Amino acid sequence: MCKFDLEDGDMCFRMSDDMLMDTDGHMMMEMSGNMALDMDTGELHIMSGSDDDDDDW
Repeated sequence: MCKFDLEDGDMCFRMSDDMLMDTDGHMMMEMSGNMALDMDTGELHIMSGSDDDDDDW
């Protein structure tokens, strides 16, 4: 499942349990269900969407 990065408009795709890759090729470490750390720049990004079945927001 993918998530949408609200900071820069990229789609992020899950690579492993806590790693994502956006459509620009940046690696992102998932910090929580809706927050990820860009491994290249160190910036925090807000994400929308969830791939948890029990997350109803």
